[in-house]
Formats: sequence, C-alpha cells, structure tokens
Amino acid sequence: MDIFLQQLINGLTIGSIYALVALGYTMVYGVLKLINFAHGDLVAFSAYIGLVVMMQLSGAISSSAVIILLTFIVTMIIIAAAGVTLERIAYRPLRSAPRLSAVVSALGASLVIENGIMLIWGPRPKIFPADIVPSINWNIGGVYIGLLQLLVLVISFTLMFILYFFVNRTKLGTAMRASAIDQDAARLMGINVNKIIMTTFIIGSALGAVGGLFIGMYYRGIYFNMGWIYGLNAFVAAIIGGIGNIPGAMLGGLLLGVFNALISGYLSSSWALALTYVLLIVIMIFRPTGILGERVAEKV
Repeated sequence: MDIFLQQLINGLTIGSIYALVALGYTMVYGVLKLINFAHGDLVAFSAYIGLVVMMQLSGAISSSAVIILLTFIVTMIIIAAAGVTLERIAYRPLRSAPRLSAVVSALGASLVIENGIMLIWGPRPKIFPADIVPSINWNIGGVYIGLLQLLVLVISFTLMFILYFFVNRTKLGTAMRASAIDQDAARLMGINVNKIIMTTFIIGSALGAVGGLFIGMYYRGIYFNMGWIYGLNAFVAAIIGGIGNIPGAMLGGLLLGVFNALISGYLSSSWALALTYVLLIVIMIFRPTGILGERVAEKV
C-alpha cells in the first residue's frame, strides 16, 4: 500500500504538470479547431528562459522565494508574448485556408522553435540548480512528499481552478465560449474575436510556461527537444479527457500522470510510454470523444 500511495503522489505531481500543458492544447483547439503542435516547444522554451532568468536573479537576490516568484512572472510574460507572436505569424494568415495548411504551419513553427533553442543554448542538456527549492520532505504514514511536489500540486490546482472560474464565471470567459461555438455569430454580438483568440494564446502559453518551469525544477535536466515528448504526453492527456473540454484536460493530465507512475512503480518506466498509447487506444474505442466528451456548447 505504501508503494501505491507513494506512486499516487508522484503521479499526481507529474499529472498536474501534464494538465497545465494540456490546457494550452485544448483551449486553442476549442476556439480555432487547431492542434497547436508548437505548444510543446513553447513549454521547452519556457524552461530555458526560466533557467536564464533564475540564474541572473540568483546573483542579485538572496531569497529563494523571491527568485522563484520573479522567475515565474517573467517567464510567463515572455512565453505569453511568444504565443501571441506565433498566432499572428503562423496561424492568423491561414484561418480561411484548409485545415491541413494550419497543421503544417504548426509543425513548421514547432521545428523552428526547437532548432532555435538548440542554436541558442546548444544541444547539450542544461541543469536547474538543486538548491533553489529547499530539500524538505515529510513522512506521512510511510509516504514521502517533498516541498517541491507540494508546491507543484498547490500551484497547479490553484491555476486550474482560477482558469475554470474565469472561463465559466466572467464576461470575457463567456465571450471565449461564444467564440468557440460560432465565431461569426460572436462577431454579430459585438465580440472582438481576434482579441479572444489572442487572450486564448496568452492564457494557454502562460500555463504552458508554468508547466515548463515545473518540469525543469522537478526533473532538473532539460534538453532542446524535450518539448516533443512532454507536448505529446499533454496532447494525449487532452484527448483522453476530451479535446476542447477544460475539465477534461485537467482530468486527462492527472489520470495520465497517475497511470505512468503506477506503471513505473509496479512494472518498469520503459513500459510507461508504450502502455500510455495502449490506454489511449482503449479509451478511444469505448469513448471516441474522451472521458468527459467534447462539450460543444462550452468548449474553449
């Protein structure tokens, strides 16, 4: 039982990161009906940007808490700006083009970002500092949980709750849902659809930036093409939960993280990736639209 509970905590930790990244996929798909394949590489880019910011601040500020807070804020702003730039350059000119054109553009943007990271920082992995978060662990009934895991869980769930409240309880969130249903009708109602799409990319990219920083802080090692594997896992999580469905992306990320952790704990980590796609196939057979389905009237 201790092994199960320990792997459950580990799974929820990485699953919450998957959920944050998956939200970027599902929000863009909800509004544009586009799979933003470059999103995973923005996550990788955020990890590198965060490392640079963190190292610069470490020489000027002694408080780890202030360093972490400023790192998250600066990185989220930079990646949000990168997401908006990506939409303006790679996606907006192709809105009226066949869907395949936008998909090819997304793949091209993904490769540009990935190779840009390699050219700027090199192909060798970079390492996050080990002491930026104090190495504090608590033993609760034989289950260990670290301070970093607790921070990941608390911040991730808080951001997911804020996003859910924003989309479902605010005027701008209502406009986002209306644009997701029918952009032409939304324009007739006085909604600035371009502004809504820009807001969607800002929020999705900022959440992906948080996920990228958590990946770097949790695993410490980052590499230029890591956006592919983490982005793919988050995309799978979005599909499992129901693409275009915000609660579905959250649920899918958590389930995928727990599933991978249990497979790694009871079998082997080498089986985790293969069995992840077995899980995806099984869910698609019985629930083609994902566990929670694609909620047409509320998808974002």
